[in-house]
Amino acid sequence: MHNIYTKIIAGIHKYFKQAKFEKAVIGVSGGIDSALCLKLTVDALGPSNVTAILMPEKGISMDENSVHAKTLCQFLNVEHYNVPINKYLTDFLALGWKPNDLAQINTKARIRMTILYSFANTRNCLVIGTSNKTELMLGYGTKHGDLAGDIEVIGDLFKEDVYKLAEHLGLPQEFIEKAPSAELYCDQTDEEELGMTYKEIDLVLKKIVEGLNKDELINKGLNPNTIHKIFRLVELNAHKTQPAHRIMAS
Repeated sequence: MHNIYTKIIAGIHKYFKQAKFEKAVIGVSGGIDSALCLKLTVDALGPSNVTAILMPEKGISMDENSVHAKTLCQFLNVEHYNVPINKYLTDFLALGWKPNDLAQINTKARIRMTILYSFANTRNCLVIGTSNKTELMLGYGTKHGDLAGDIEVIGDLFKEDVYKLAEHLGLPQEFIEKAPSAELYCDQTDEEELGMTYKEIDLVLKKIVEGLNKDELINKGLNPNTIHKIFRLVELNAHKTQPAHRIMAS
């Protein structure tokens, strides 16, 4: 894990130097991914160059997550803001159409990213993405929402590796032990929504990275239902992590 940590820190340094930026802003939710990203960014750039923004939705986000996020920011000596998103969501209900549940859920993630970029433009910062490799491969997230950002510092770490690196760096156990959740609706958890555990998902995704196809994975004795679900998600959501398709006219 130390080699991985060293490479990530060096990668953050290199990217910011090449982009000619010194400061970063990151959304911190109280979950393991954003906590690890905050720690890595602070280690790479220094606490005076990092700002965290907490963006809870009152009535949905758990109070303990806000407490955990704020406590970590204070421990790392990082400037932080608390910006509840409820009033911004209310305005979307005044549209000429009634947004369905999916639209409302995705709007939450996009509002949060808009807030981050508002700060980034104002303070000349880059936005730290907090998606891990498992989420990016599955396309599990909101396009132009939590899947956006200027640099994905844990984008090459599967979820299992996120936990390992977090433990290696001594992040508090409350981040490591809680069930992963984007908190986009009441009592939501990632694994319940996906219908699979991250351990099951990572096992299959790592084999896909090695070049194995669906039939080869099934022949190895892996759960066929899990494999079909994962391949379907990868195919359906591929557009989420790709640049917008450009029609060539010349």
